[in-house]
Parts: sequence; structure tokens; C-alpha cells
Amino acid sequence: MDQQSSSLALHELSAPTLIDAYRRGELSPVEVTQAVLGHIERWEHHIRALYLHRPELALQQARASEARWRRGAPLGALDGVPVTIKENIATRGDPTPLGTAATDLVAAIADAPPAARIREAGGVLIAKTTMPDYGMLSSGLSSFHQLARNPWDLGMTPGGSSAGAGAAAAAGYGPLHIGTDIGGSLRLPAGWCGIFTLKPSLGRIPILPPYMGRAAGPMTRCVADSAWFMQVLSLPDPRDSMSLPYQDIPWRQFDHGVEKLKGLRIGLLLEAGCGLAVEPEVRAAVEQAARLFERAGAVVAPMRPFMTQAMLDGMDHFWRMRSHVDMKTLPPHKKAKVLPYIQQWADSAAGVDGEAVFKAYSQFHETRVATVNACRAFDYVISPTSPVPAFPAALPSPTNDPLRPLEHIGFTVPFNMSEQPAASINCGYTAHGLPIGLQIAGQRFDDLGVLQVSRAFELIRDTQRPWPQPPSEALHHVD
Repeated sequence: MDQQSSSLALHELSAPTLIDAYRRGELSPVEVTQAVLGHIERWEHHIRALYLHRPELALQQARASEARWRRGAPLGALDGVPVTIKENIATRGDPTPLGTAATDLVAAIADAPPAARIREAGGVLIAKTTMPDYGMLSSGLSSFHQLARNPWDLGMTPGGSSAGAGAAAAAGYGPLHIGTDIGGSLRLPAGWCGIFTLKPSLGRIPILPPYMGRAAGPMTRCVADSAWFMQVLSLPDPRDSMSLPYQDIPWRQFDHGVEKLKGLRIGLLLEAGCGLAVEPEVRAAVEQAARLFERAGAVVAPMRPFMTQAMLDGMDHFWRMRSHVDMKTLPPHKKAKVLPYIQQWADSAAGVDGEAVFKAYSQFHETRVATVNACRAFDYVISPTSPVPAFPAALPSPTNDPLRPLEHIGFTVPFNMSEQPAASINCGYTAHGLPIGLQIAGQRFDDLGVLQVSRAFELIRDTQRPWPQPPSEALHHVD
């Protein structure tokens, strides 16, 4: 290990550092897993990030990995590396409650593609991570899981729907975590937890079930770990009918240094065109990021908003109808277990006719066309990840209004619909010490380029604050 890595605790080491140390015989997967489990024990009752946390099963996997390394026969790029998987990504033999108490707990018969790739590569599954009901909230509020909290401030949300994954990464539950995103569910918790994520081009990471705009992606403390994870997660799986043809992308070439930025045309989007206004602290942090890009040689130009409230409302109303139809199949006693906020949101679609649903659905395509056209003039687009910083943990959304539930996703959701890769990386902090996310979006299929630009920004951004540490056991903790 290099000098910088040797000064870190074992739970803080990056995936490539761990693999190199295992290869050299300097570390064992067992001692690393034990360190991560010990760190989780100090944190978990504060942030409630995990589901199916089974330390002995993790240690069993670590012991098997240790034996493989001793034989000189590791399975792959993750062998012995601690990993968490979002609860809605099926793992063989485990129930998938989808964040809600309304779901029957039936064991999954097979691993979903990301989980299968992780196992094949030898990853040590530490636990699964929590999410809100049906993944339809940007918070950690769930009728099934305990309330997930933000390690930077336990009174605040980690975001969602990849709530537990964002909290786990920020808290240091090992280097690699995977979540999913259909409107911002990777990037919003990444932004509010101060970590890095890549929502890849649609189909770059095979997933099951596939759906319009839905993507899985890595959630990590640094760009290097996400790039390392991508070489495993992007491997092909025929079960995803929307996946891209497999490309052997050189993910390890994610670091082209600050030189990557010279001459790039970068659009600066400071207004979403819909939803909540950007708070001053968020705007100031993104403007400072833009200045750093310019100093590094990029050509930054302002962009006009391209989203409209009609586009956001249309997607919202279609998703309401989808959830309303799904909930109609539930018997009354099951539906009563769903969060009231989600029930009210879905039930609001009860009287909507077919014409209105068609018009709502049409806004997905309108969003796609508007996004692609707006981005055409630029190599990359930077913007706030969210117009607001993290909000109180017990709220389902920043507005706390089920009839205005998506007012905070105006910057993230267009890139789901346009299928473009988009990352979130920390670019500053509020006066209260909450992280502020910068979104970096690229042209469709340019996932590696987004990683390279993100890495360049990682090198030039202002000094980062230390990662949060578990509160003293002498302090009262919030259950």
C-alpha cells in the first residue's frame, strides 16, 4: 500500500487498494471485513442504513476469498472487497420487500444481474441497503425499514430512493455500494451525502426488471472506486431486454488528470425550468465549481432551462397512475400498510381518464427531446444535483406535499429520460455543514468521459471536509 493508503483505517481503503494489498499478501479479506463490520457496529444504530445485515455470512464469504487469494486464484476484480447492494436488487434466497410493509416476503429465486456480477467477481456482500416504499421517495422514510438518516447530520435525510446506500457510503461501510435511479435516486442521495455516483447510460449496467429511465449505478466515496466497480457491473446479462450491446470499455483509464478539461465545452445550467428554486448556497457552490472548470481550461457557457413544469407534472401524473394501478391489486389490509403519503399520491390518479394518461406519458418523450437538443452544443453539462440541500429525515419529500412530490428532481430526471450518463460529486457545503452535489452529465454512451471529467473535478475542487464519524456512545442517539 502507498503511504496515503497506509494512514487510512481498513474500512476506508479503496477497492483497487484492497485488491493490490490482497495480491501482495499485505492484507486479508477477513481482517478487512472484520474492520468494516466493527465500524458498522459503531454507526448503524444511528443511521439505519442496512437490511439483512448478517455479519457471520459476510465473514464466511471473506474466509472463502482469503483461501482463494492464498491459492493465487481470485475470482475477479472484487474478490474480498466489501460491497452493499440496494434492497430492490434481488439476491438469491432473500426477500425483496421494496421498502414497504405491503409486500409479501418471498425469497428471490435468482440474483438480479448486478448481484450476480458481484458474486461472480468475489465481492463480499456485507448487507443490503434500505429504501423507501416502492422507491418512490427521495428520502429514507419507509413502512418496512427503520428511518434512514444522514451521517453528516442525523436530523436530516440521506436522500432516496437509494437511501441506505448513500448513508452507508458516507459513513464508510466499505468502498463499494450499488443503488438504482429512475428520476434521481442515485444522484440525490449522493449529493446530500457528499459521495460520488454515476447514473450510467440506460442499459450500460444490466438490471432486472428493466424499465424506462431505470438505471443501476455505483455509489462510492471517490471516482476511482466507481470506475473500478463499473468494470464488473457493466458486464453483459441477457435478462435485461433494454441493455446496451456489451463494450469492453477501459474503465481503469478514468484518470486523465486536469488535462481532460482543457478546451471542453461545458454548459452551466443553474435553473431547472421547473420545480423548486435553487437555494442561494447551492447556486454559489455550483458557480464556484464552474469557475474552477474555467481556470482549468474549459469553456463554460450558461444554458437556458429546457425542462418545463408541464414535463415534470406529466411524468409525475403517469407515475401516479402506475402506482395507483399497482395498488389496486392489493387487498385493503395490505394497502393500508403503505405509507399514507404514497397512498394519497397514488390515489390522486383514480379519476384520471385515458386521454390524460396519454398526454402525461407523452411528456417523457418531450423531456427526452428537449434534453438532447439542449445538450447538443456541449461536451458536458454541469448543474446542481438538487436545488436544495438535505431536508429533515422524517419528511417524505422537501415539500412534504403528496400533490407536489417531485419538485426537487428537475435537474436529475431529464437525464434518465434522455438516457445520458450523469454523475453527482460533492462541490461544497452549506453553512450548517451539509454537502452540496454538482451534477456532471455527458452525451449518451460517454460514461467513461463523465468519469474522467468527474475525476478532473475531484482534483481541482476546494478542500473536502473529513468524513463524518460515529457519534460518541456517550451521546443520546436517535432511534
